[in-house]
Amino acid sequence: MTKLYNKSSCVVVILTFNSVEIIRETVTQALKVSHNIFVVDSGSTDGTIEILYELGCHVAKREFLGYSSQRNWAINQVKEFSWQLHLDADEVLDELGISQINLALQEMSPHNAYMIKRRDYFMGKMLRFSGLNPWHLRLFKTGFVCCENRLYDQHFVSDGSVGRLKGFMHDKNCLTLTEWVRRHNHWSTLEAQEILNECADRPGILRARFWGDARERTRFFKKIYYKLPNTLRSFLYFFYRYFIALGFLDGATGFYFIFFQALWFRMLVDAKYREILDLKN
Repeated sequence: MTKLYNKSSCVVVILTFNSVEIIRETVTQALKVSHNIFVVDSGSTDGTIEILYELGCHVAKREFLGYSSQRNWAINQVKEFSWQLHLDADEVLDELGISQINLALQEMSPHNAYMIKRRDYFMGKMLRFSGLNPWHLRLFKTGFVCCENRLYDQHFVSDGSVGRLKGFMHDKNCLTLTEWVRRHNHWSTLEAQEILNECADRPGILRARFWGDARERTRFFKKIYYKLPNTLRSFLYFFYRYFIALGFLDGATGFYFIFFQALWFRMLVDAKYREILDLKN
Protein backbone atom coordinates (compact mmCIF):
# COMPACT_ATOMS: atom_id res chain seq x y z
CA MET A 1 0.00 0.00 0.00
CA THR A 2 1.45 3.37 -1.02
CA LYS A 3 1.69 5.85 1.82
CA LEU A 4 0.48 9.43 1.63
CA TYR A 5 3.15 12.07 1.94
CA ASN A 6 2.35 15.67 2.75
CA LYS A 7 4.55 17.75 0.44
CA SER A 8 1.55 19.84 -0.52
CA SER A 9 -1.34 21.17 1.51
CA CYS A 10 -3.96 19.33 -0.56
CA VAL A 11 -5.11 15.74 -0.93
CA VAL A 12 -7.28 14.44 -3.76
CA VAL A 13 -9.93 11.94 -2.64
CA ILE A 14 -11.45 9.62 -5.26
CA LEU A 15 -14.20 7.01 -4.87
CA THR A 16 -13.86 3.95 -7.12
CA PHE A 17 -15.61 0.73 -8.03
CA ASN A 18 -14.69 -1.22 -11.18
CA SER A 19 -13.45 1.94 -12.89
CA VAL A 20 -10.72 0.46 -15.05
CA GLU A 21 -11.86 2.21 -18.25
CA ILE A 22 -11.46 5.75 -16.92
CA ILE A 23 -9.48 5.77 -13.67
CA ARG A 24 -6.06 6.27 -15.30
CA GLU A 25 -7.23 9.47 -17.01
CA THR A 26 -8.90 10.74 -13.83
CA VAL A 27 -5.84 10.15 -11.64
CA THR A 28 -3.39 11.49 -14.25
CA GLN A 29 -5.19 14.83 -14.26
CA ALA A 30 -5.64 14.83 -10.47
CA LEU A 31 -1.88 14.38 -10.03
CA LYS A 32 -1.45 17.85 -11.55
CA VAL A 33 -3.13 19.20 -8.40
CA SER A 34 -1.44 16.98 -5.80
CA HIS A 35 0.68 13.84 -5.61
CA ASN A 36 -1.36 12.85 -2.56
CA ILE A 37 -4.15 10.70 -4.02
CA PHE A 38 -6.36 8.92 -1.48
CA VAL A 39 -8.70 6.39 -3.07
CA VAL A 40 -11.61 4.67 -1.32
CA ASP A 41 -12.46 1.54 -3.29
CA SER A 42 -15.64 -0.49 -2.81
CA GLY A 43 -14.39 -3.87 -3.96
CA SER A 44 -13.17 -3.47 -7.54
CA THR A 45 -12.30 -6.71 -9.35
CA ASP A 46 -11.55 -5.42 -12.86
CA GLY A 47 -7.96 -4.17 -12.55
CA THR A 48 -8.75 -0.76 -11.06
CA ILE A 49 -6.65 -1.46 -7.95
CA GLU A 50 -3.59 -2.43 -9.98
CA ILE A 51 -3.73 0.83 -11.96
CA LEU A 52 -4.08 2.84 -8.75
CA TYR A 53 -1.00 1.23 -7.22
CA GLU A 54 0.90 1.76 -10.47
CA LEU A 55 0.10 5.49 -10.30
CA GLY A 56 1.24 5.74 -6.67
CA CYS A 57 -2.16 6.15 -5.05
CA HIS A 58 -2.97 5.28 -1.45
CA VAL A 59 -5.87 2.82 -1.59
CA ALA A 60 -8.27 2.15 1.26
CA LYS A 61 -10.82 -0.61 0.78
CA ARG A 62 -14.23 -0.05 2.37
CA GLU A 63 -17.63 -1.60 1.87
CA PHE A 64 -19.99 0.81 0.14
CA LEU A 65 -22.73 1.86 2.58
CA GLY A 66 -23.90 4.87 0.59
CA TYR A 67 -22.28 7.97 -0.89
CA SER A 68 -22.72 10.09 2.24
CA SER A 69 -21.15 7.46 4.45
CA GLN A 70 -18.28 6.88 2.01
CA ARG A 71 -17.50 10.56 1.51
CA ASN A 72 -17.69 11.53 5.19
CA TRP A 73 -15.53 8.56 6.16
CA ALA A 74 -12.95 9.64 3.58
CA ILE A 75 -12.99 13.24 4.85
CA ASN A 76 -12.06 12.03 8.32
CA GLN A 77 -9.18 9.87 7.05
CA VAL A 78 -7.16 12.77 5.61
CA LYS A 79 -7.48 15.45 8.27
CA GLU A 80 -3.73 16.14 8.22
CA PHE A 81 -4.17 18.03 4.94
CA SER A 82 -5.33 21.65 4.89
CA TRP A 83 -7.36 21.22 1.69
CA GLN A 84 -9.32 18.34 0.17
CA LEU A 85 -10.43 17.88 -3.45
CA HIS A 86 -13.09 15.21 -3.91
CA LEU A 87 -13.76 13.48 -7.24
CA ASP A 88 -15.72 10.53 -8.55
CA ALA A 89 -13.79 7.91 -10.49
CA ASP A 90 -15.04 9.22 -13.84
CA GLU A 91 -14.64 12.96 -13.18
CA VAL A 92 -11.68 14.20 -15.24
CA LEU A 93 -10.41 17.73 -14.58
CA ASP A 94 -9.59 19.90 -17.59
CA GLU A 95 -6.48 22.10 -17.74
CA LEU A 96 -8.31 25.32 -16.84
CA GLY A 97 -9.90 23.66 -13.84
CA ILE A 98 -6.51 22.38 -12.69
CA SER A 99 -4.89 25.81 -12.99
CA GLN A 100 -7.78 27.43 -11.11
CA ILE A 101 -7.57 24.88 -8.29
CA ASN A 102 -3.80 25.33 -8.00
CA LEU A 103 -4.21 29.10 -7.93
CA ALA A 104 -6.77 28.85 -5.12
CA LEU A 105 -4.40 26.62 -3.15
CA GLN A 106 -1.45 28.99 -3.57
CA GLU A 107 -3.24 32.18 -2.55
CA MET A 108 -4.61 33.28 0.80
CA SER A 109 -8.10 32.09 -0.02
CA PRO A 110 -11.05 34.21 1.15
CA HIS A 111 -13.29 31.14 0.95
CA ASN A 112 -13.54 27.89 2.88
CA ALA A 113 -14.75 25.97 -0.17
CA TYR A 114 -15.06 26.20 -3.93
CA MET A 115 -17.49 24.93 -6.52
CA ILE A 116 -16.49 23.83 -10.01
CA LYS A 117 -18.69 23.00 -12.98
CA ARG A 118 -19.29 19.43 -14.07
CA ARG A 119 -19.87 18.66 -17.75
CA ASP A 120 -22.11 15.65 -18.37
CA TYR A 121 -21.53 12.79 -20.81
CA PHE A 122 -23.98 10.14 -22.00
CA MET A 123 -23.47 7.15 -24.29
CA GLY A 124 -19.89 8.27 -24.81
CA LYS A 125 -20.73 11.81 -25.97
CA MET A 126 -20.37 15.17 -24.25
CA LEU A 127 -23.56 17.11 -23.57
CA ARG A 128 -23.52 20.90 -23.76
CA PHE A 129 -27.14 21.35 -22.70
CA SER A 130 -27.93 18.57 -20.22
CA GLY A 131 -30.26 20.81 -18.21
CA LEU A 132 -28.73 19.62 -14.94
CA ASN A 133 -27.18 21.93 -12.36
CA PRO A 134 -23.47 21.97 -13.31
CA TRP A 135 -22.07 23.42 -10.06
CA HIS A 136 -20.64 21.04 -7.46
CA LEU A 137 -18.68 21.84 -4.31
CA ARG A 138 -15.54 19.68 -4.42
CA LEU A 139 -12.59 21.72 -3.11
CA PHE A 140 -12.64 22.73 0.55
CA LYS A 141 -10.64 23.36 3.68
CA THR A 142 -10.55 20.44 6.08
CA GLY A 143 -12.94 20.91 8.99
CA PHE A 144 -15.42 23.15 7.18
CA VAL A 145 -17.38 20.73 5.00
CA CYS A 146 -19.34 17.48 5.25
CA CYS A 147 -21.49 15.49 2.83
CA GLU A 148 -25.20 15.82 3.54
CA ASN A 149 -26.91 12.73 4.88
CA ARG A 150 -29.28 11.94 2.03
CA LEU A 151 -30.07 8.67 0.28
CA TYR A 152 -29.76 10.24 -3.18
CA ASP A 153 -28.51 13.49 -4.78
CA GLN A 154 -26.01 14.28 -2.03
CA HIS A 155 -23.97 17.48 -1.98
CA PHE A 156 -21.14 18.73 0.17
CA VAL A 157 -22.29 21.39 2.64
CA SER A 158 -19.91 24.15 3.71
CA ASP A 159 -19.66 25.93 7.04
CA GLY A 160 -18.53 29.26 5.60
CA SER A 161 -18.17 31.16 2.34
CA VAL A 162 -18.12 29.35 -1.02
CA GLY A 163 -16.36 30.58 -4.16
CA ARG A 164 -16.48 29.49 -7.80
CA LEU A 165 -13.69 28.25 -10.04
CA LYS A 166 -13.48 28.27 -13.83
CA GLY A 167 -12.95 25.10 -15.80
CA PHE A 168 -14.72 21.74 -15.76
CA MET A 169 -14.83 18.30 -14.24
CA HIS A 170 -15.73 16.15 -17.25
CA ASP A 171 -18.07 13.45 -15.97
CA LYS A 172 -17.01 10.87 -18.56
CA ASN A 173 -19.71 8.34 -17.78
CA CYS A 174 -18.38 4.99 -19.06
CA LEU A 175 -21.47 2.99 -18.14
CA THR A 176 -23.26 0.95 -20.77
CA LEU A 177 -26.89 1.93 -21.20
CA THR A 178 -27.90 -1.32 -19.49
CA GLU A 179 -25.78 -0.50 -16.43
CA TRP A 180 -26.99 3.14 -16.45
CA VAL A 181 -30.60 1.92 -16.34
CA ARG A 182 -29.81 -0.61 -13.61
CA ARG A 183 -28.24 2.03 -11.37
CA HIS A 184 -30.98 4.57 -11.96
CA ASN A 185 -33.59 1.95 -11.15
CA HIS A 186 -31.86 1.53 -7.78
CA TRP A 187 -31.52 5.30 -7.30
CA SER A 188 -35.20 5.84 -8.08
CA THR A 189 -36.02 3.73 -5.02
CA LEU A 190 -33.73 5.87 -2.87
CA GLU A 191 -35.20 9.10 -4.27
CA ALA A 192 -38.74 7.90 -3.58
CA GLN A 193 -37.74 7.17 0.01
CA GLU A 194 -36.00 10.53 0.25
CA ILE A 195 -39.20 12.38 -0.69
CA LEU A 196 -40.76 11.02 2.51
CA ASN A 197 -37.81 12.43 4.49
CA GLU A 198 -38.09 15.94 3.09
CA CYS A 199 -40.30 17.14 5.92
CA ALA A 200 -37.91 15.87 8.56
CA ASP A 201 -35.75 18.45 10.33
CA ARG A 202 -32.26 17.13 9.69
CA PRO A 203 -29.03 19.03 10.35
CA GLY A 204 -26.34 19.30 7.69
CA ILE A 205 -28.76 19.35 4.75
CA LEU A 206 -28.31 21.78 1.87
CA ARG A 207 -30.87 24.58 2.15
CA ALA A 208 -33.49 25.10 -0.54
CA ARG A 209 -33.23 28.80 -1.38
CA PHE A 210 -34.15 30.72 -4.53
CA TRP A 211 -31.49 33.34 -3.78
CA GLY A 212 -28.88 30.77 -2.79
CA ASP A 213 -26.15 29.21 -4.92
CA ALA A 214 -26.94 27.07 -7.96
CA ARG A 215 -27.31 23.92 -5.87
CA GLU A 216 -29.63 25.56 -3.32
CA ARG A 217 -31.69 27.08 -6.12
CA THR A 218 -32.03 23.67 -7.77
CA ARG A 219 -33.16 22.20 -4.45
CA PHE A 220 -35.72 25.05 -4.16
CA PHE A 221 -37.23 24.27 -7.57
CA LYS A 222 -37.15 20.56 -6.78
CA LYS A 223 -39.46 21.21 -3.83
CA ILE A 224 -41.85 23.03 -6.16
CA TYR A 225 -41.58 20.16 -8.65
CA TYR A 226 -42.81 17.65 -6.06
CA LYS A 227 -45.85 19.83 -5.35
CA LEU A 228 -47.00 19.53 -8.96
CA PRO A 229 -49.45 16.78 -10.00
CA ASN A 230 -47.95 13.32 -10.07
CA THR A 231 -46.90 12.10 -13.57
CA LEU A 232 -47.69 15.47 -15.20
CA ARG A 233 -44.58 16.94 -13.59
CA SER A 234 -42.37 14.47 -15.47
CA PHE A 235 -43.67 15.72 -18.82
CA LEU A 236 -43.25 19.34 -17.74
CA TYR A 237 -39.70 18.59 -16.65
CA PHE A 238 -38.93 16.99 -20.03
CA PHE A 239 -40.37 20.01 -21.84
CA TYR A 240 -38.22 22.39 -19.78
CA ARG A 241 -34.96 20.51 -20.28
CA TYR A 242 -35.44 19.58 -23.92
CA PHE A 243 -36.89 22.83 -25.25
CA ILE A 244 -36.31 25.70 -22.80
CA ALA A 245 -32.87 24.50 -21.61
CA LEU A 246 -31.99 23.73 -25.27
CA GLY A 247 -31.37 20.01 -24.81
CA PHE A 248 -32.44 19.43 -28.43
CA LEU A 249 -29.16 21.05 -29.54
CA ASP A 250 -27.30 17.94 -28.32
CA GLY A 251 -28.96 15.87 -31.05
CA ALA A 252 -30.09 12.29 -30.64
CA THR A 253 -27.87 11.71 -27.60
CA GLY A 254 -29.39 14.74 -25.90
CA PHE A 255 -32.89 13.42 -26.58
CA TYR A 256 -32.09 9.99 -25.14
CA PHE A 257 -30.45 11.50 -22.05
CA ILE A 258 -33.32 13.86 -21.25
CA PHE A 259 -35.96 11.25 -22.11
CA PHE A 260 -34.46 8.72 -19.72
CA GLN A 261 -33.69 11.32 -17.04
CA ALA A 262 -36.87 13.40 -17.14
CA LEU A 263 -39.52 10.93 -18.23
CA TRP A 264 -38.37 7.38 -17.43
CA PHE A 265 -36.39 8.06 -14.22
CA ARG A 266 -38.64 10.76 -12.73
CA MET A 267 -41.80 8.83 -13.55
CA LEU A 268 -40.28 5.74 -11.97
CA VAL A 269 -39.62 7.79 -8.84
CA ASP A 270 -43.26 8.93 -8.82
CA ALA A 271 -44.53 5.37 -9.24
CA LYS A 272 -42.34 4.02 -6.45
CA TYR A 273 -43.29 6.90 -4.16
CA ARG A 274 -46.95 6.10 -4.76
CA GLU A 275 -46.25 2.41 -4.10
CA ILE A 276 -44.61 3.29 -0.77
CA LEU A 277 -47.63 5.37 0.26
CA ASP A 278 -50.04 2.58 -0.72
CA LEU A 279 -48.09 0.07 1.37
CA LYS A 280 -48.21 2.41 4.37
CA ASN A 281 -52.00 2.79 4.12
